[in-house]
Amino acid sequence: MSDATVTAPKIAARNIVKIYNHGTRNAVKAVDGLDLEVRQGEFVSLLGPSGCGKSTFLYMIGGFEKPTRGELLLDSQPIKGPGSNRGIVFQEYVLFPWQTVYRNIEFGLRVNKVPQQERAERIGKLVRMIGLQGFEDTYPATLSGGMQQRVALARALAYDPDILLMDEPFGALDAQTRSRMITDLIDIHQKTHKTTLFVTHSVQEALLLSDRVCLFSARPSKIKTIFEIDLPHPREITEDQFVAHERAIMESLEVEVSKTIALDKVEAG
Repeated sequence: MSDATVTAPKIAARNIVKIYNHGTRNAVKAVDGLDLEVRQGEFVSLLGPSGCGKSTFLYMIGGFEKPTRGELLLDSQPIKGPGSNRGIVFQEYVLFPWQTVYRNIEFGLRVNKVPQQERAERIGKLVRMIGLQGFEDTYPATLSGGMQQRVALARALAYDPDILLMDEPFGALDAQTRSRMITDLIDIHQKTHKTTLFVTHSVQEALLLSDRVCLFSARPSKIKTIFEIDLPHPREITEDQFVAHERAIMESLEVEVSKTIALDKVEAG
């Protein structure tokens, strides 16, 4: 195996540009010259002002959006559309209300005609790992928000994707549930070693979870700064190094938020 193969990033974004309504009078440049490389097994958070293109970039990696210009690679191959090598978890739970927890998790496996015994083995393992034991025959409407998001996470992991894409998955949860989900996600990442991209508005959330935090600039966005978070898990928000990272990220983020507010005022006339 060549050195190039060994060191190739799992995900590579090179000079990515995204323009909505391209070629029209209503064109909006959301992303402009974004560069990022993500290594195999990394947990990377995407942080920035509202509307700066974090989710847009995540959906481009998922194959749901296409860059207007630039190169976006997965395992050195161009991303041409969605695929089973990428699992995605949204802020909204997007569960089938008429299906049980088991059937929701099983959905993608059934669509891809995975044999029944293998489906059962995979789902059993996930149910134990994610803490859904005893809820397999329950319907989503009877579950708390945190439990519903556990089901959504289990469904994303069911077909064993290489990459996990998470778009503000804990944004709708209360503080106590969010804290528990963060702890559980750290444990899941340490067990599965999935390459994970995690969109969030919370600096603390990003710091508790991530190997690196990528701060997006105001629109049209690119990655302004990448913060390396070399702290062991579990992390305490009162630790001196944690607080220092938090202060540095907040200072940089506040500059971009101010730019976004000023831009919104100009656009509003």
